Formats: sequence, C-alpha cells, structure tokens
Amino acid sequence: MKLLAALSGGVDSAVAAALAVEAGHEVTAVHLALSEAPEALRSGSRGCCSREDARDAARVADVLGIPFYVWDLAAQFREDVIDDFVAEYAAGRTPNPCLRCNEKVKFAAVLDRALALGFDAVVTGHHARLDNGVLSRSVDLQKDQSYVLAVLSPSQLAATVLPLGGITKDEVRRLARERGLGVADKADSHDICFIADGDTAGFLRTALGEQPGPVVDALSGAVVGHHDGAYGFTVGQRRGLKIDKQDGVPRYVLSIEPVSRTVTVGTQEALDVDTVRTGAPVWSSPRALPLACTVQLRAHGMVHDCTVTAMVTAGATAGATASGDGWELRLTDPARGVAPGQAAVLYDGDEVLGSATIREALLIG
Repeated sequence: MKLLAALSGGVDSAVAAALAVEAGHEVTAVHLALSEAPEALRSGSRGCCSREDARDAARVADVLGIPFYVWDLAAQFREDVIDDFVAEYAAGRTPNPCLRCNEKVKFAAVLDRALALGFDAVVTGHHARLDNGVLSRSVDLQKDQSYVLAVLSPSQLAATVLPLGGITKDEVRRLARERGLGVADKADSHDICFIADGDTAGFLRTALGEQPGPVVDALSGAVVGHHDGAYGFTVGQRRGLKIDKQDGVPRYVLSIEPVSRTVTVGTQEALDVDTVRTGAPVWSSPRALPLACTVQLRAHGMVHDCTVTAMVTAGATAGATASGDGWELRLTDPARGVAPGQAAVLYDGDEVLGSATIREALLIG
C-alpha cells in the first residue's frame, strides 16, 4: 500500500513508520506543524509540536530513507482544538483535547488530504489494535489509546494503519534502538500538548480573564468560598478549592454553572451517578439498541457495566438501530466524578463500539 506516516517526533510514530517500511509499503512521512509558537511548546516531557519534535521527525525519516514533508495545520489546530477547549471550559464542561485533535485534525484533515493525494491510508503510532476495521484496546493496557480513537468513523478506520497495538511500550523502545532511531529513549509527552507548563487554570485565565463567582456547599446552601473563574474547576475535583472548613468531611466539585459562575461542592458520596446521557454518537462498530456492554467515562478511567438505550427527541423516529439523538446509559453500579464534556466510550470486551460526548450525569436510583 501507499501509506502516509504521521511522524510526531516521538518514539511511537517513528517505530510505526519503520514497521510500515519493513512490511514493504511505500511510505512517505509528514510532520504536522500544529503550533503557532513551536519554540514554546516543550518543557521536558510536557508539551509537543516543538521545533525539537520537527527535527526529530526529520531525522527519523532520514534514517528510514523515506520522503519527509511538513504540513502547517496550526490555524486549524487553533480553531478545532484550542478554541474548542477554551469554549468548552467556559461552558462548564471538561473537554478532552486529544480526542478532538484525532477527530478534527489527525483523522479528518490529514486523512482527507492523504486520500486526495493518492495515499491508501495513514499510519500512526497510537497504541490500539485495528484488525479488518475493528478497533480494540492495545495489548499494553497502560498505554492503550483506544478511548481517544473511538470517535473515528468506520470509513476513517478503514483508511488507518496502527502497527503498535500488538506490542508493549518497552518493545517499541527496543525496536527503536535496534533500528538506530535517535528517539528510542525520548520521554513521552504528558498532559495537554499546547500547555507545556501544565498550568491549565492559568492558560484559561489568560484566554477568558477573571470571572469571579461563589462556591456553594450543596448540603447547607451556604457560600463557602469564592473563585476567579468557574473554568478552573472540573467535576470530581478536590484539590485547590480554597473553601471554608465545614464538618471535617472533604468536599468535591459536584457541578459548574457558567451563567451564574457558581461552583457547587459536596461530599464524595454526592458524586455518585448511575445514569449518563450523551450527545449524538459516532459508532465504529454499530449495534442494535438496547445494548448491554461496558463503558469508559474518561481517559484512563474505570470501566463500568451498563445498558444503553437511545434517546430520541420529540418528533424523531425511534428505532432499535444505532441512530437517534444520543444515548442513555444506565450503570449497573454508580460511578463517581463523571464530567460533562468527556467521552463515553462503549466496549464489548476489548472491542470499541462507539463514542459520544457526555452531556448530563445524574443519580436516578
């Protein structure tokens, strides 16, 4: 096949490209320039998309003997990922920017352009298995990235190659060393790639300005503190609340109301939810509803048994297929810290079924 290898400058994408070359494919490498200020986007293991990463990607292509190009997608990344990230926090939700980047940039803009240029598929270094269009968890569960790939459609999966899903991260580094790839021991990127210092609240404060409001205790209804911006909180958060001591029982963020700028806190037990409602789903492996399966409600989060039914708005046609306006998930056992804006990803064992954005989480009992 004629493959376009997306080289980030890290070890995973480097080994994925190397394996594609060794499998006999015709491989061309591309590095995505996603930052408008690349010199500021790496600090040790934090951040990515820096000039250092671009140079590392070019060196990998040189070692592999394959053509290398740089595509400037900084404007699209700003609009579809960074601006979306800020807007979601401003609306009281907690987005996953890696998922959005996969959806809008790496597997939409890049894949569409690759296919238009005559490539058969895009190869990436994501840790997930993809066999005959079926997306599943990586054998290395500590590095599994199927959650952030679950937003891909069947047509996108059909034009994607994921060579690393069957090997562990330690094996990836060993393969890189054996092939003389200089990124073999390069640290993995952590946290949000466009916030290299890790200060998400500070980044949002710069983007949105101070927006002071009250912190209210759910038990008493009393104002127990104040904040400079509700965007600095997420459901389930305990640290950094800076509230008056109550009854010796720790408080957690229960909800965020952006219009009144009210952050409501309560006990850990008050975080329990057994019903999750979502926006419109993307099915990677469509199934009929109702459906008994498992669901993961945040990246690296626990897996919960659930039953999925379709939510259909008034006037829409109800059906037992994968259509409908969203899912209602009834959890067998309550989950805690479920944040609107995150993704609910359905699994059948290790197989990914689909993904939808969480809009509401509540305890029905």
